[in-house]
Amino acid sequence: QVQLAESGGGLVQPGGSLRLSCAVSGGIENIIIMSWYRQAPGKQREWVAHIGDEGEIDYRSSVKGRFTISRDDATETVYLQMNSLKPEDTAIYYCTDGLLWGHGTQVTVSS
Repeated sequence: QVQLAESGGGLVQPGGSLRLSCAVSGGIENIIIMSWYRQAPGKQREWVAHIGDEGEIDYRSSVKGRFTISRDDATETVYLQMNSLKPEDTAIYYCTDGLLWGHGTQVTVSS
């Protein structure tokens, strides 16, 4: 059974960078689309980016040009490189295969 585990969150100043990782155990090769979502305090969970098994990629408009999603099927890992971070990026970030979710990793952008 597939399991997902996020890591890489932390506290960063505005303008800084973080790289989130999502370790996929149980067969990433069977997963067509992997996505990142985030949930800020008091707000609904929102989609951030997704990547397909053939490299199809899309981002929500507010992160385009700042975030980069990638996947490495050999290591069963999905990444989210986040640059030029803003306070409004503060949230718990989750990865999902559309059915299962990880426990999330906290990203806090603050001076």
